Amino acid sequence: MNWTRTAILLAGLTAMFMAIGALIGGTSGMIIALAIAIATNAFAYWNSDKMVLRMYGATEVDRSNAPELWGLVQELARRAELPMPRVYIMQNDQPNAFATGRDPHHAAVAVTTGLMDRLSREELVGVLAHELAHIKNRDTLIMTITATIAGAIGMLANFAMFFGSSGDNRNNPLGMVGTIALVFLAPIAAALVQMAISRSREYDADRMGAEIAGQPLWLASALERIEQSAHRVVNDDAERNPATAHMFIINPLAGQGMDNLFATHPSTGNRIARLQSMAQEMHGAAQEAPRRGPWG
Repeated sequence: MNWTRTAILLAGLTAMFMAIGALIGGTSGMIIALAIAIATNAFAYWNSDKMVLRMYGATEVDRSNAPELWGLVQELARRAELPMPRVYIMQNDQPNAFATGRDPHHAAVAVTTGLMDRLSREELVGVLAHELAHIKNRDTLIMTITATIAGAIGMLANFAMFFGSSGDNRNNPLGMVGTIALVFLAPIAAALVQMAISRSREYDADRMGAEIAGQPLWLASALERIEQSAHRVVNDDAERNPATAHMFIINPLAGQGMDNLFATHPSTGNRIARLQSMAQEMHGAAQEAPRRGPWG
């Protein structure tokens, strides 16, 4: 995993945040913007998992009320050498899943009822292993931080439109035209950075998840089936909270397709091709294709 690249991208987001603060209030605005960035990230660090699970109405389950699902997560966490995460179910017909939490000791995995209804046991193993890979790589914290800063940049850009272009503001070196350009370009740049981090980490989680599951084709088959259903079944909760779309294994928003500049996820076809190549390297001709159909 390229931690240096991620650190550079995060630094770029913070720099954009501080630049907008400087536009609004000069040096003082820059310092205030930095303080806001620290405060919002501190809040997100401690509360992001609770917030996103509440957004999707997720219900925690355990060995007593969801023994098969809980048991699969427990076995995969053991293979991945991770603490047992909390397990949640979302009442949503769209097949999808995500992981959240600030570190492996405070992590959670959430799956939709649609995922459990449509996927086989092997495919579900592939999805759960992918989400545990995100936890092991600490992607859940990084993606929360990027989402928080990117959202705050959009908020500050709106403030800059009203306060940063004042004719008597001597601390504003850009003037009206520069301010207007910044208002539109800064949120776009922040979104691109957020998406770049998200897409690279999906590939990493696919690879590690396939290693945890032991069969790359299980995850490849799951991705294909989730992709097919995700565009037919609207996820109303995700549509109301599009900033969380990057957390899901497949983009839950309507109308998302192939790799492009603004995609939060890599092309599903590209991900499947990589997993198929990985399966060939791991197993050669003796590849175990997953069973299709409901897993339960």
